[in-house]
Amino acid sequence: MRTLSIDIETYSSVDLAKSGVYRYAKAPDFEILLFGYSVDAGPVQVVDLASGEMIPREIENAVLDSQVTKWAFNAQFERICLSRYLGIWLEPNSWRCTMVWSAYLGLPLSLEGAALVTGADKQKLTEGKELIRYFSVPCKPTQTNGRRTRNLPEHAPDKWERFKAYNARDVEAELAIQSRLEKFPMPEHEWQNYILDQQINDRGIQLDLELVKQAIRCDDQTREVLTNRMRVLTKLENPNSVAQMKTWLSENGLETESLDKASVKTLLRTAPDRLSEVLELRQLLAKSSVKKYTAMENVVCAGHAVYCSFMELIVQVDLQEDSFRCKTFRRITCLTWNKHEVLFAADSSKH
Repeated sequence: MRTLSIDIETYSSVDLAKSGVYRYAKAPDFEILLFGYSVDAGPVQVVDLASGEMIPREIENAVLDSQVTKWAFNAQFERICLSRYLGIWLEPNSWRCTMVWSAYLGLPLSLEGAALVTGADKQKLTEGKELIRYFSVPCKPTQTNGRRTRNLPEHAPDKWERFKAYNARDVEAELAIQSRLEKFPMPEHEWQNYILDQQINDRGIQLDLELVKQAIRCDDQTREVLTNRMRVLTKLENPNSVAQMKTWLSENGLETESLDKASVKTLLRTAPDRLSEVLELRQLLAKSSVKKYTAMENVVCAGHAVYCSFMELIVQVDLQEDSFRCKTFRRITCLTWNKHEVLFAADSSKH
């Protein structure tokens, strides 16, 4: 066996998009539901772990074997999840990512997008997403579903069979993309950059969680003061409502189609003092910078460590509203890199 192509379907109560794969996989209720694989681009097999099947010993050994190259689309997800499942930390050296290869060639970063552009057949995408929502994330308890918070295979056997077929199709699509990209190989030094990227991700950074919590607390207090002032000035029940605020401004002689940052800035040039204070308060309430602290809180793992998304060589914190990501760029001196490497080393024994 030289290569092993893998795609897994999982369950966790942690929101993957908000918290990232490291915290997702560390959730107490995390589990791998389906394990789809292909050996040396051969026929695809699906192991139904949720129904009691076991990954064949030969395949499990291949996952652990550094001489066998493991392939997956967004391989970080499979590697981190399988590390949790196997109870053994899987180093990235023998893993290769078709998504990274696609990105290197300027192709889409989604499996369906890359499959479409390369001509690889990718079916049942819409149904697949619906099946993931059904089996892979908690469900809302209702009287109809018996107040359960999770859908299991026995709750919808037909859907489960379709989910297994979807898992197999993902492996087939990934193999098809690989086949079409073979004429445009990614240089070995770029794969080494990918491995370095994963090593930095795995090591993570320490986060001052007390600072994060206090920043969020300060924002909550400030927003309460500003919102109360807005209510006094406008008499609106919810001054943060765009619809209510636009109506109030119109009634006070100021028409606007939007209340986005640029529009409010333009309105302030001509607004009378009474309305200017309201618009300035709206600007302050619309600031999203504190959401970055909330995002940090979402992704932090045990030991106040954050395992982020690094790309290539240096560390630059890029805080976004939806997730806290650490990105890297090539412009760096060895001195800077060595400084950060020392900082990361403090948590290198976590696994």
